[in-house]
Amino acid sequence: MIPGARLIILGRQGAGKGTQCVRLSRHFVVPHISTGDMLRAAVREGTPLGQAAKEVMDSGGLVGDETMVGIVSERLNSDDARTRGYILDGFPRTVGQAEALDLVTGERPLDAVIDLDVPRSLVLERLSARRVCRDCGTNYVASGNERQPWICEVCGGDVMYRADDTPDAINNRLDLYEQQTSPLINYYQATGRLTVVDGVASPDEVFARLTAAVEASRRK
Repeated sequence: MIPGARLIILGRQGAGKGTQCVRLSRHFVVPHISTGDMLRAAVREGTPLGQAAKEVMDSGGLVGDETMVGIVSERLNSDDARTRGYILDGFPRTVGQAEALDLVTGERPLDAVIDLDVPRSLVLERLSARRVCRDCGTNYVASGNERQPWICEVCGGDVMYRADDTPDAINNRLDLYEQQTSPLINYYQATGRLTVVDGVASPDEVFARLTAAVEASRRK
């Protein structure tokens, strides 16, 4: 394994991108850049960006391209991302964002663009079971056997539904994915940069598939 990588992980929400990106980040020794986490942190902190994004996120919408490109560009210019690489999770989500990212990366092209493919019916089940700590943001998956009130094992805060995981918001996000994000598959496929990885397997098996896909892409 060669340390360092510049990766994009695509896929529906609930496909397991966050879990796998954390493992890939450790494996390749690069920062995991999650735009969703960045936005949720801004909402919790009440920053101007957070206030502007909250209403959009709560309804299941996507934050505008200009805002997202600015956030990501600034992060990619940080020392760790410039020297070691990065894993982008949740960005780009539109062809416009992808085109802007190509301009930003320029002399430091991507090693791989991976679509973690999980059927919509399965991600609906997964998203409906997601819970989050109100205080520290730790994520959980409900089994139905949890004691109530559900207390976070990390900080002792209350574990609850994410504000943007209502049934309507989940379906809105998945619909938006099909309408706006799916064309990214064609965009990256047309330039020979896309690899599709089946995300329906155990976490360890999916991780093995992802690392193999990255190494294969590097050999092209």
